[in-house]
Parts: sequence; structure tokens; C-alpha cells
Amino acid sequence: MAKIIVAGGGHGGIAAAALLAQQGFDVTVYEARERENMGYDWTDIFDRKGFTAIGLDLPDAKDFRLKHNMTFYSPSMHYRRKQHVPEEQLEIQMERTVIYDYLIKYAEESGVKFEFGVTAEAPVLLGNRVVGIKTDKGNVYGDLIIDACGADSPVRRNMPDYLGMTKELGTMDKFYVYRAFFERTAEIPADDYNIHLFYKGALGISWVAVEEEHTDVLIGRFEPFGEDVVEETLCSLRKQYPSLGEKLVRGGQFVTIPVRQTNAVMTCNGYAAIGDAAFMTVPLIGSGIANSLKAARILADAVAADENREFSAETLYAYQKNFFKKLGSGLAPIACVKLMLTKITEADVEYLFSSGMINDDDITIGADFTDLSGFLDGIDLASLKAKANGVIKDKKLLKIILGTGAQIASVAAITKLMPAKYDTKALKAWAKKYNACFK
Repeated sequence: MAKIIVAGGGHGGIAAAALLAQQGFDVTVYEARERENMGYDWTDIFDRKGFTAIGLDLPDAKDFRLKHNMTFYSPSMHYRRKQHVPEEQLEIQMERTVIYDYLIKYAEESGVKFEFGVTAEAPVLLGNRVVGIKTDKGNVYGDLIIDACGADSPVRRNMPDYLGMTKELGTMDKFYVYRAFFERTAEIPADDYNIHLFYKGALGISWVAVEEEHTDVLIGRFEPFGEDVVEETLCSLRKQYPSLGEKLVRGGQFVTIPVRQTNAVMTCNGYAAIGDAAFMTVPLIGSGIANSLKAARILADAVAADENREFSAETLYAYQKNFFKKLGSGLAPIACVKLMLTKITEADVEYLFSSGMINDDDITIGADFTDLSGFLDGIDLASLKAKANGVIKDKKLLKIILGTGAQIASVAAITKLMPAKYDTKALKAWAKKYNACFK
């Protein structure tokens, strides 16, 4: 029986473990945290189809709620745009601890073994093949290593350079987040989920979501910040939102989230990365749970199809190829939009709102990013150019937006040119072109 090791307890890794155990594989997950510490103390929003992709029904109704439509504010807060997503397309919102409980139970019932309190430190290589992982408890060996250790995975970061995997995140590939839940001190307003762009001039977002149990606050920026910035931002938000009390109910954590395109090389002999370890989050919003679960199905299908149990770069390539076909090719253009947002100014964003360049429909298209089916269909480059030329008088801003349109077209074309079959030289050449799109 082939032995599979999952390094780290990411959502996609646990889901893949469950699906592979159902196929008769001997699967063990090695996770650094203890079982009771799995998951941040907050809720997550993601596409419900992530569960159905791995054969799970939605949890009990008490364990999730539908996400509300979001209202986006310009930096001055003089202009706002609100989503109008049909109820059947709304994402679901769940406690992260409940998500983990649901996935771990599913995996254990499928036959997966878990070893908690074991930290993966590096891959163990034999020639050009990954044959195990080095941990703080000693080396463990398997026929296939699935890397679910997250964006800073020590397994991926210690892989040989010649494989061409992106190891480190760039400056604008990280989003620094503070998330907390405070006592709700007033009635729930009509617009209960509000997102502020460039709040107080900072490159990033702040949100205030007023719910029955609490008021949810997120402060996110492209550069690290500390408690002083948090307190200053909270003080300002409380003046605007009477519902935001001072008593901390839960959370209060700082987390770094990857916001970049999917890794150009996700596999090699005996190794496959999934979830944040392969950068599967949606670059604009940092949501990666649904994509990771869908990737788990794609990976499990590729592994099961390898009848000789080689788990080579060639046989695992079906996983990368199909992931890009179904999801990665949609994530890449979104990464271009994210890069555009890091280039424009607070005044530019204000102008895009005030001029009507960004309207409710544009914001609603963005609501479908974790599903991804609507993104490229929602972007018509010809109409974008006509709209931009007709509205934007600032030549510098116009150049950035039209340049982003061309960048989107380029990356969309390049992702379609991924080699149909595995070839080391051809894949490296393609990866070089793909990575160049985001510089």
C-alpha cells in the first residue's frame, strides 16, 4: 500500500488526505499545532462549492450563515458601491474552528491518521525525488509528500533551486491583517458589512461588519503595522460606527495572508503543494479555502489515476495542469488587478468612484472571485478601454488601467500555453514567461 504524508494541516491538505484514504492509500497528516489550536479565532467567507467538490454536504444550518452583500466606500467616504449578489450565489460564512472540525472528522472517518504537535522543517530528498520530511521529532518517509504547510512552508522553501518553485513572497505578495470582534453597542444598520478603501490614507482596506453577536473589524495593509495603528484606526472607526464597542469579545490577532498568483511549479518527483503552500488564495481578498478544497479533488484524481504509483513529476503534472485549467487561469488575471491597486493613489481611487468608472455592477463581479467563473467573463477589454478613455482624464491613471488590461490579456494567453504534457525544459520556459507577467 502506497504511503502518503501530508505535511501541515491546511484545509486542502486535510481534504486531499480524506479523498486519498477513501481510495485505499495509507495517509498521515503531520501538523505543528495541537488539535485544539487548529484555526484562527474568527469566521471565514468562502464558496460553498468547495465542500461539494470533496463530496461533503453543507454542515448543519446552525454552523454557517450566508454572507451579506458588501458596501464599498471611497477613501473620502463620499461615494459608495454595493453588491447585489443573488442569494443562491452568496458565499457562506463559518467559524474557522468549525471548518476544521468538519474537515478533520471527515478525514478521520475516511481513515486518515493525524500526528499533532509535529513540525515539518524541510524535505528529505534522494537524488531528484522528495522521499519524506524532516520534522522536529525525526524524519518520516512516504511515497508521496503533499505540502500543506502554508505560504511560508519550510518544505517548499528548502526545495532545490533547479526545480523552479517560487520560495519567497515578494513585498506586495503579503497582506498584513488584524482581525477582532468587539461588543455590539448599537442596532444593526441597513448596510451591515462595510469595506473602506485607503482608510485614512493607508494602502489597504478596513472593514466593519455588524452582526447579532458582535461587531467584526478587520484592518489590512501591504506593510506590517502594530498595536498603535490598530488603536488609532479603531478610535476613528468608532466615531463612524456606534455599533463598534470597546470591549474585545474575541480574536485580536495579527496574521499575514498571501495575495499573489499561483506558483508556476507546484509538483516534482514525490511532491505536490496545495493551498497556501502553492499560493492558491484569491489575490485581491486573500480567500483560499474554497480553492484549496477544489484543488484537493483535482490532486486526489491525479494521484488515483497513477496506476503504477510512481508519483513522479510527469504523473503529478495532471494535477497542476487541471488546477490551472479550472482555477489558476482565473486567479492570474486577478493578481494583475491587485498589482494595479498597489500602483494607484488614494486620489485615483476616489476619482474612480466619483467618475462612475467603478459602479455597483463592477463591485458585484468582484463578489464571484472565489468561484472565479465570472471574472474573465466580466472583464471585456474593449469595453474597459472605451470606458476608461471616456471617463479618465488623468493620463497617468489611464496608462495604469489600460496597461493592466493589456497585462490581463497577456497572462490569460500565457496560462493557456502551459505545456500539454510534462517536459522539464518546456515547463521551465513557460514558468519564466508566466512569472514575468507579474513584474
